[in-house]
Amino acid sequence: MPPIKLTLNGKPWSVDADPDMPLLWAVREIAGQTGSKFGCGAAQCGACTMHVDGQPVRSCSTPIGSIAGSKVTTIEGLEGKVSKAVQDAWIKLDVVQCGYCQSGQIMSAVALLTDTPKPTDQDIDSAMSGNLCRCSTYVRIRAAIHEAAKALEI
Repeated sequence: MPPIKLTLNGKPWSVDADPDMPLLWAVREIAGQTGSKFGCGAAQCGACTMHVDGQPVRSCSTPIGSIAGSKVTTIEGLEGKVSKAVQDAWIKLDVVQCGYCQSGQIMSAVALLTDTPKPTDQDIDSAMSGNLCRCSTYVRIRAAIHEAAKALEI
């Protein structure tokens, strides 16, 4: 079986793995990028969210063989002004409580603001509905997304 080739956090990556292996496990166990978390294993909680070709995906249910040739970004590889604005807002508004889900939350927030620079509350609720937070920091997450959007207007 030939190695699976893709781009991980801006660098070429070739991995010898079963094509059915979930992307999350390949990235965590083989590449050693542990920022994305295992939550439910059923694409229901969003803790494992990564970007594949710029779109948020649930890496726990994405077979690595299905995304050969794609560009994968994890929380460790986020960069750019949208990412900085979101991370600054997260810190400024003290969003994190236990923090377990926050890498997935930030990945979804960056994808939202990249596609929708001035989101409404409804846009935010819709985009973030697949990311669950057991600490219920949803009000702070929404406020941080609005704060990041304001920072990006400047």
